[in-house]
Amino acid sequence: MSNSEQKRVQSLNLPPDKVMHKLVSLAKRRGFIFPSSEIYEGLSSCFDYGPLGSELKRNIKDLWWNSMTRRHHNIVGIDASIMMNPRVWEASGHVSSFNDPMIDDKTTKRRYRADHLIENHIEKLRREGKEEDLLRVQTAYEAAAGATDSNRALYEMIMAEGIKAQDTGSGDWTEVRQFNLMFQCNMGAVADTSSIVYLRPETAQGIFVNFHNVRESSRMKVPFGIAQIGKAFRNEIVKGNFIFRMVEFEQMEMQFFVKPGTQAEAFEAWREERFNWYTSSLGISREKLHWYRHDKLAHYADLAYDIKFEFPFGIEEIEGIHSRTDFDLKQHQEFSGKNMEYIDQLTNERYLPYVVETSAGCDRLFLALLADAYTEDAVDGEERVVLRLSPKVAPVKAAVLPLMKKGGMGEAAAKLHDELSTDFLVQYDDAGSIGKRYRRQDEIGTPFCITVDHQSLEEHTVTVRYRDSALQERIDLSRVKEFLASKLV
Repeated sequence: MSNSEQKRVQSLNLPPDKVMHKLVSLAKRRGFIFPSSEIYEGLSSCFDYGPLGSELKRNIKDLWWNSMTRRHHNIVGIDASIMMNPRVWEASGHVSSFNDPMIDDKTTKRRYRADHLIENHIEKLRREGKEEDLLRVQTAYEAAAGATDSNRALYEMIMAEGIKAQDTGSGDWTEVRQFNLMFQCNMGAVADTSSIVYLRPETAQGIFVNFHNVRESSRMKVPFGIAQIGKAFRNEIVKGNFIFRMVEFEQMEMQFFVKPGTQAEAFEAWREERFNWYTSSLGISREKLHWYRHDKLAHYADLAYDIKFEFPFGIEEIEGIHSRTDFDLKQHQEFSGKNMEYIDQLTNERYLPYVVETSAGCDRLFLALLADAYTEDAVDGEERVVLRLSPKVAPVKAAVLPLMKKGGMGEAAAKLHDELSTDFLVQYDDAGSIGKRYRRQDEIGTPFCITVDHQSLEEHTVTVRYRDSALQERIDLSRVKEFLASKLV
């Protein structure tokens, strides 16, 4: 932003704890996100995407899909079924071990994850600089998590440390017990154990079981990837922070199959590419993105990093990059009895490929974009709310505004709107003063407002107003479509 723009637009300081309340309010008021089944008092942690929200979410998914399947000749996509043979989830380990340690507060009736209570306590000790206590508690936590009866060990640790709930300060705890996160349902006319199926808790297994189907039909050779965007379902113990943690959510995952021994190189390449995608394609502020390396790895991984974002409520994960070894293909080979090996046609070498996974949460990314874009500033002393979304991801690309409806300006603006709508999502607005219309578009993140005025009728030009700087420029009417296309590359 130039010095002249800085003088015109002045940012207003907004405490982070105020942002979430304002975001939730804006999201409903402007048609981004609604509480699900609100007329029946809603359902916990379930939300509906409104007209603008569905467009923004589609843009996120399109940008991700194109970055995977269009820009890489060796990555193809699938769309696997949500319901799968329950043996899939036995092989993957979800039936036996997809559990979280749950604990309830008997006074408040609130439910928590026991491991999160301890981890929050550890973080508190770190912030307070209590190094001796920190080391002691970390050591005890590792021992408790690895104990034969980890539930009892975690409970005894919570009680010994006097750990309280952060939100209420209460600590009248029940015993710790395991809670399986999968949603179970019945398929068929008879509800018995033989009819049990699960709503998938992740999209990755649909990729693994289709490894040979995709490889053979697409004539793929290792290294290659399979991408998928789809719904997943988890009966989370702790829900909340708006759409950050929901029971129904959407994942954007890609599993990249490589020869064993080459996974470290592929992992680093994908780690770099995925981080850069957030800034180059989505326009997220680089300083709000952070790397987190996992020291405690999942049973299937030999290396794992998270990309985290500075949400108003804390720094949390939006994408994981994991080196999954050959665990998944090996498990499905054992449980199905089908050979999952890959045969190199040049060397006749047979092996189970290793996998590098990139897994992003679409809903979390949606919230990150809103939080990163939300700004309160003043233009020429007049305060406004503005979503500084990248033009590529903004739901509405431009608004066409007649200065007045009469005098032919309304008809000319409507004609321009119709012409642009063949290629872009464009709004037409003639209600209220031009200033109020600008503010409405600022609040939903529309990057450009195109005003048709008296001069437009005489000289066939229009005024383009830039959302972020509030500056304006005059361009030829015939160049408007070309102008918008150039800003969306």
